[in-house]
Amino acid sequence: MRLTVVGNPGNRRVDLFAAAVRAAGLPPPDVLPWADVLTGAAPPPADALVRVDSPGEDPEVDRLLRRSAVPARHGELVGLADAYAGLVDGMARVAGGGATLLNPPADVAVLCDKRRCHAALSAAGVPVPAALGAVDGYARLREAMAAAGWSRVFVKPAHGSSAAGVIALAVGPGRVQAVTTVERTPDGLFNSLRLRRYADEADVAALVDRLAPEGLHVERWLPKAGLGDRVVDVRVVVVAGRPTHAVVRAARGPLTNLHLGNARGDLAALRSAAGPAAWSAAMETCERVAACFPGSLQVGVDLMFLVGWRRHAVAEVNAFGDLLPGVLVAGRDTYAEQVHALTGGRWDAWRAATREVVACGA
Repeated sequence: MRLTVVGNPGNRRVDLFAAAVRAAGLPPPDVLPWADVLTGAAPPPADALVRVDSPGEDPEVDRLLRRSAVPARHGELVGLADAYAGLVDGMARVAGGGATLLNPPADVAVLCDKRRCHAALSAAGVPVPAALGAVDGYARLREAMAAAGWSRVFVKPAHGSSAAGVIALAVGPGRVQAVTTVERTPDGLFNSLRLRRYADEADVAALVDRLAPEGLHVERWLPKAGLGDRVVDVRVVVVAGRPTHAVVRAARGPLTNLHLGNARGDLAALRSAAGPAAWSAAMETCERVAACFPGSLQVGVDLMFLVGWRRHAVAEVNAFGDLLPGVLVAGRDTYAEQVHALTGGRWDAWRAATREVVACGA
């Protein structure tokens, strides 16, 4: 078995996957840089087995994805829809030579568009937060919230990742509060690792209006269950249709992403709080999510238990959500688990079992 990785050299995911391949006694994977893909390099050969990794935050790759002559400033929230289009086009180039991709372009195209992914999961009966229709700015957002009777929503760029540009918005009589990763400056919007709170409605309206042209996805803000003084959710990595690795994300605010300074929670405590039946039902939901993308070796599911622990919902599904460093199951991290599924026949068996399933959104 000879593997190829499309990714940025030096990227942590690329390095960890390559280490897992070598540890399995396989030849080290070839690495095809994203910049080469986007500038017209030949795709991998037809007999290649290819893992496509996230383009990451490389400035030159970002510029090529957006087909822009000007690189974005560090953290600038610009050209998100163009970057998505560039990603989809790049995936098609990789697949153009007939290689077998571990995450097919059609799946990634759905996974990286929050509107399409939400619609696909909803159509498949996966529990997800209710969503509003098209929102082209703050005025329309408030109208739609009022019509739905909602006072709290998550406003998400349709093509964002890692909470970039996400706004947790709560409104009430005479008050508005937004918690967000967005830093607003006179000449642009920038993603920040420090959460900001905006309580002036004009400021919040300006944020939404400046993000809206890129495309927005708006979901009802569901109350998450908590452990101690923190709310929690779970990133679950599903490999070849089987939930294998999970990490609890615990936060004192609405955004739980670990890179925002939040803490890893206690998985055993969460499973105890939920109880065996609720945990089993949640894992069955993760399996149903993966079945929507039967060609993909792995997906990362953001799963939340609601207050009371009896219900759960899927907040997002990630095409590149398998970075859970230090989380081992049967001695394997998420990358070793994927290599194990490839070499042990589990991926082939899962693909065969789901061959008649049409990928959600395709």
